[in-house]
Amino acid sequence: MLVELHIESLGVIEQATLTLGRGLTALTGETGAGKTMLVDAVDVLVGGRAEGSMVRAGANEARVEGRFIVDDQEFVLTRVIPAEGRSRAYVNGRPATAASLAEMARGTVDLHGQHAHQALLSAAAQRRALDIAAIIDLAPLRQAQARLTGIEAELATLGGDERTRAREIDLLRYQVGELQAAGLAGPDTDVDEDAALDAEEDLLADAQAHREAVAQAYRALVADGGAADGLLAALRALAGRAPFAELYERLAALAADLDDVGDELRTAQERIDEDPARLDAIRQRRQLLRELCRKYGDDVAEVVAFHAQASARLAELDGYTERAARLSEERSAALDALDRAARAVGDARRSAAGDLARSVQQRLRQLAMPNAKVLIDVGSPPDDPAGDVVRFLLAANPGTPALPLAQVASGGELSRTMLALRLVLSAHDDGAEATLIFDEVDAGVGGRAATAVGEALSVLGARHQVMVVTHLAQVAALATTQIVVDKHVERATTRATATAVDGDARVEEIARMLSGSPDSDAARQHAAELLSR
Repeated sequence: MLVELHIESLGVIEQATLTLGRGLTALTGETGAGKTMLVDAVDVLVGGRAEGSMVRAGANEARVEGRFIVDDQEFVLTRVIPAEGRSRAYVNGRPATAASLAEMARGTVDLHGQHAHQALLSAAAQRRALDIAAIIDLAPLRQAQARLTGIEAELATLGGDERTRAREIDLLRYQVGELQAAGLAGPDTDVDEDAALDAEEDLLADAQAHREAVAQAYRALVADGGAADGLLAALRALAGRAPFAELYERLAALAADLDDVGDELRTAQERIDEDPARLDAIRQRRQLLRELCRKYGDDVAEVVAFHAQASARLAELDGYTERAARLSEERSAALDALDRAARAVGDARRSAAGDLARSVQQRLRQLAMPNAKVLIDVGSPPDDPAGDVVRFLLAANPGTPALPLAQVASGGELSRTMLALRLVLSAHDDGAEATLIFDEVDAGVGGRAATAVGEALSVLGARHQVMVVTHLAQVAALATTQIVVDKHVERATTRATATAVDGDARVEEIARMLSGSPDSDAARQHAAELLSR
């Protein structure tokens, strides 16, 4: 819903801010006052064409801002139109494209009349309108389409043509065999093998020096005059002296640790042995691991994971014939199910098209188009079993061919057709937060037809936010809110203002619309009577 509209330097409008609410809002005023310029402002705001000629004379640029609330979420769209150069667009203050504005406003604002933003003119929207009116359940069709898509995607992964599949099988067999020969297959593989080999290689590569270092450390600890003798002397000196009992205990612990370390050093020295054959084997193994990691993963764990994936893919390709036959059968069944679902939807659409066309036609005849004829064309098998191609056709006058709505020349006829369709769909439509704007909807209408148009707009306003540019008092009097656009000329400068009116001011405006004489007592009395209804 559009809750606030701010305009600067757009056409005759120097500056205007409108606060908008739910229900029907009527935009009224003298011809040429600038009512349609308000509609143009919304049009450019939601991605419509913006030209420098729209900028107010003497201004460098025009600016339009709109604040919207949809599903309790607020966003602000902005369009800046320079007198020269390209327009700029913003969403919530951030630079965007005009297409982004149109995308944000999709399903939120729908303009009907001489403007470009008419959502119900699109083929997809007309199909959806038919589905809404006929309460067509599309779930089985969508499920059938999803099932077929899944099967075809699975078939596509089987391996292409026979030659391509044979090449992939040969490659996978080589890769799987290479990893199995290297012992890098299965969940029990030691993924930390390289780290263990690295430590063993470091030991064997410098065995002589390691042995000498251990021997030197051992002698320093246990040889005559070494650390062990020093600790023993210290213990003897402090033995039996109570003030130093704690220190004595600590020294005793050190002595015990020293004995353990000495034993370990002796054992380590005995274990260290030069083994060139083992060292060469380790180096070859590590080189093999590096080569395999270069081809199959960053580390041994990734190589093992690759083996699992390659083995699964090889098994899949080896079972291609059986699996392809099974999937082919499933695809045939899915195609049959899709065809049945599509034909069911198509039959429902074609069956409902006539009823919807008659309902819209009946509404049009209440809206001063007594000779209008509405047809809804739905695609047929074999090319379109689901009836996805839906076209709304209108013949506004006797003897004229029924044409697609997008080709209807009269803005007023098109607006009334959209109004009629909206009324028919209003009981089912889920777009209650949409803003519907009608321009020229009352063109060539008067008397009872004018009242019918007003009542139709009022009914629509009970569900949507509706704005209408109107010259008809019968329409304006039924509005929830009335905004008067007035034009003033001061010192050769034209300015337009937009003001919400109520009370006596609204009675005066309705009287002006009725007779052109807002001061006429009869006109004011008639205006008050219209408003009281």
